[in-house]
Amino acid sequence: MINVFRSYNPINILWLGILLFLLRAGYAYNAPSKLEFTYLEPFARLLAPGAYQYAFPPVVNIFLAGVLVFIQALMVNRLVNQYALLSKPSFLPALMYITMSGLFTPFLVLSPPLICNFLLIWMFYKLFGLYKGDDAKSTTYDLGMIVALGSLIYFPFIYLFLVIWAALVLFRPFNWREWIIGVMGYVTIFFFLAVAYYLSGNLSIFYTIWTPLTTKFPTHVNINSYNYLVLTPVILIFILGAIKIRQIFFRSYVQVRKSFQLLFVVFLITGLSFYVKAQFSLTHFLLCVIPVSVFFAYYFLYASARWFYESLFFILVLGIVYFQFNTF
Repeated sequence: MINVFRSYNPINILWLGILLFLLRAGYAYNAPSKLEFTYLEPFARLLAPGAYQYAFPPVVNIFLAGVLVFIQALMVNRLVNQYALLSKPSFLPALMYITMSGLFTPFLVLSPPLICNFLLIWMFYKLFGLYKGDDAKSTTYDLGMIVALGSLIYFPFIYLFLVIWAALVLFRPFNWREWIIGVMGYVTIFFFLAVAYYLSGNLSIFYTIWTPLTTKFPTHVNINSYNYLVLTPVILIFILGAIKIRQIFFRSYVQVRKSFQLLFVVFLITGLSFYVKAQFSLTHFLLCVIPVSVFFAYYFLYASARWFYESLFFILVLGIVYFQFNTF
């Protein structure tokens, strides 16, 4: 299967759709009677009041989530090919995105992190464009607004603001105006939210929006032991991918090297920002899927032992499907 997606053949879009269905059929078969979906944080409900948590039946919820993942996979694939992160075009980024978006059953439904991945992809387009842009002030202002919009949907997205500054360090010579204007973009969105609070008579509690940022980082996270079994091939592929990137890293263009450094920064920030939410959910780690998909695509594109990488990917897909049909 990997060899098929190594080529940039439009027919692979059909195979992506088939794989997407296979990776979600098990959960659709065993879906619970109700699936909750909230697309705004409680502090932003003034912007869209009303009860909508159970607006979609479970099967419709899973179907819509699959459609969004499919669109995002194609967007990620276009992003990687446009900026030549893998040196040659392929459909491997889309394949890895669809696969990793089915890793855990909480990933298979509509959720705020899934919606935020559209914003994160948008951010990547703008962030990678900083390298050759003459004036980054308008771009960083837009990026600040995107992060603010994302934090209205899913509050841990606020930490993606650090990615803007990381990109400025990697891609641009220091210009204090570019660093400040990103903050202005963020404040613009929350200014309008403050106006909504004022008009509703709730301005006195506006400051409580940021209280989750004072939460202490947890010392442990409770995860179902079966999830660790699914993660075994993921960890192995990640390690092999890191080794492969290290082998070819300094032979790549400067922009590609800096882009991979930024992807790693995004992976760290999105992975560690889960603690801001009082109620932990695996859906948070959907934000990590984009950088992980690019790393995995890099490994599978340059891996040489076909029997090994094909078997490794087959074990990963088999494990995902098996644990969907077996809820234990």
